[in-house]
Amino acid sequence: MDGKPAPKKRRGYNAQGKLTISRLSLHEQVVNQLREMIVSGILPTGEKIRFNELAEELQVSLTPLREALKVLAGEQLVELMPNRGARVAPITVAGTKELFEVIAGIEALAAELAAARITDEQLAGLEQLHQTMRGHHERGETAPYFELNREIHDNIVAFAGNETLQEMRAQLARRAERARFISVSSGPHRIEAMQDHDELMQALRARDAKAAHAVWRRHLLSSGEETCRILKNWEADRERAQG
Repeated sequence: MDGKPAPKKRRGYNAQGKLTISRLSLHEQVVNQLREMIVSGILPTGEKIRFNELAEELQVSLTPLREALKVLAGEQLVELMPNRGARVAPITVAGTKELFEVIAGIEALAAELAAARITDEQLAGLEQLHQTMRGHHERGETAPYFELNREIHDNIVAFAGNETLQEMRAQLARRAERARFISVSSGPHRIEAMQDHDELMQALRARDAKAAHAVWRRHLLSSGEETCRILKNWEADRERAQG
């Protein structure tokens, strides 16, 4: 395809909490677009990927699409099937439970370190994100709520100021995003999650590392439990439909 999207800017934070901006290559854009489609369920779990249709939708040729799928296969979001193309990787209850057990430990440590190291400037920025997310929560706006929720989690890891921790968490975060999207889409769980975010902000304001660790570990484990509950219901519904 000739229509290629213009390079986009990527905003993020380094380990010191400094804002960084870079331009995304076409390859990175395709990876990010596909990842978002998988995370949000636009490309459902288990669905076979139709290369030509997807390339046309994204306005790219097949080459960057295939390369992007290889990256997502490494993130365990896509399964490459020899001589049979590719499909969106399924989410399992057992795998999700294990994933959240590990992430809960990593992000709880990040919150603990962030409480001790966060600067006034970083805290002020986090306060603004938190209040904006609360507005989306109160209006029932799931998509922007999820986006800010993810940004807050990312920032807390960045504000921990530990590059090794960041690298370990990055390897798991993309796999967890799909599961997180499922859990934040649950209305009752969003209320509980918002309360956890409120408690974390209190701990960060007080520079209370112990409290930050406790609430964030509870928050991640609760998200995992809610996601597993939803997945179990999905599996039961699918078995009933097939039986």
